[in-house]
Amino acid sequence: MITTQRLDDPELAGTACIITGGLLETIHAKTAHGLIRESKRFDIVAVIDHEAANRDAGEVLDGRHRNIPILSSMARLIEVKGEKPEYAIIGMATKGGVLPGSLYPVIEEILAQGIHIINGLHQPLSGIPQMKKLAEDHGAVLFDIRKPKPFEDLHFWSGKIQEVDCLKIGVLGTDCSVGKRTTTKLLDNALNEAGIKSEMIYTGQTGWLQGTKHGFIFDATPNDFIPGELEHAMYSCWKHEQPDVMLIEGQASLKNPGGPCGSEFIVSGLLDGVILQHHPIRTHYNNLEHFPATISDVMEDIKIIELLGSSTWTLTLNTAEMTSRQIEASKEELSARIGLPVISPLEDGLNGLVELIKEKMIKV
Repeated sequence: MITTQRLDDPELAGTACIITGGLLETIHAKTAHGLIRESKRFDIVAVIDHEAANRDAGEVLDGRHRNIPILSSMARLIEVKGEKPEYAIIGMATKGGVLPGSLYPVIEEILAQGIHIINGLHQPLSGIPQMKKLAEDHGAVLFDIRKPKPFEDLHFWSGKIQEVDCLKIGVLGTDCSVGKRTTTKLLDNALNEAGIKSEMIYTGQTGWLQGTKHGFIFDATPNDFIPGELEHAMYSCWKHEQPDVMLIEGQASLKNPGGPCGSEFIVSGLLDGVILQHHPIRTHYNNLEHFPATISDVMEDIKIIELLGSSTWTLTLNTAEMTSRQIEASKEELSARIGLPVISPLEDGLNGLVELIKEKMIKV
């Protein structure tokens, strides 16, 4: 038994634990953070992390108890819960997307229990001989979800995006790992709670793991097909769901040299507007801290968005490692300088963004 590449399989769901390899309290575990907040596909029963063990995952993440215990090993999980989860999800990223040697014993222990592995790393577990053999010997399945789609399932851009008649908003960023998916998901929930039919287009593995219906995995897609896969996801969403608002999860950033994404989302998705996510105190691009270039002024990103044919509607802030005084000072300074609303979703909530989108719906 090895892998599946089909992410539209409704049977791929059930109880799951998350493996974070000691990184739960770092930016590298953002997949785990998203799943702790919400997953409609998997029932998250525990997190395996030896560094943060014996605490509640929600309290570690944002101070909210979620009844998701952090345990040191799969053996400890089975001891506490009295049963095995159906799946174990690798919920952290590594440099180059390679499975680190420190996780080999963890994965081997899990496969020996016959538990299926959901792998979002770039390195496919099915390509590691000992993992493949263990899975086969114990009836487990390795789901390498970052493998490209089969060629016959890929789409070129066709122009049918012009038929999508709803408000199309991209949540883009001034850098990688600034919370674009979190803001997108929270806003999607808030809009639906306010009676505005909203759908999110996932573009990363975490969005799919959370149970979002429409999207594609950006960095598992051959470059020539990215515009077409984005268009296909948006068109399929429009055809089947008929939303009032479509929120597109951005990837990487507009100017990070290691991931200068954004133009494809704006141009190929014909975005009506952009919510720009920004971290006010971050000075260097993520994973390029030693590169001799600092994050550019946010006004440059706003100008780029305008030149690409859309407009920035608001700035949303990632406030990790910021004090409340820093947050308020940043909001005041940025709002005065760029002439746009500046919102901290985790501190302010989403009501301000919902009202802004209501106004845009009336104007459009």
